[in-house]
Amino acid sequence: MADKLDPATQQELARFIEQEQENAKIQSSIHQLTSTCWDKCITGTPGTSFSRSEESCLVNCVERFMDTSLYLVNQIHNKRDTK
Repeated sequence: MADKLDPATQQELARFIEQEQENAKIQSSIHQLTSTCWDKCITGTPGTSFSRSEESCLVNCVERFMDTSLYLVNQIHNKRDTK
């Protein structure tokens, strides 16, 4: 079907698919972050709010996850630039 589309439409479709794949990767990362931090930080039955230690743990966990993700993205970007 894609071969029946004009080149501009094919290119637009390819960009759309690429963007959707990136969105899926982001959603997967968020799911992984949520699951990891929840398992690590929430030790009891959740109530209407988190305890002070749970909240601190969650903030720390998210910040470390973001730091690590940013570091990895920068490393990949730097390796591409040196090729």
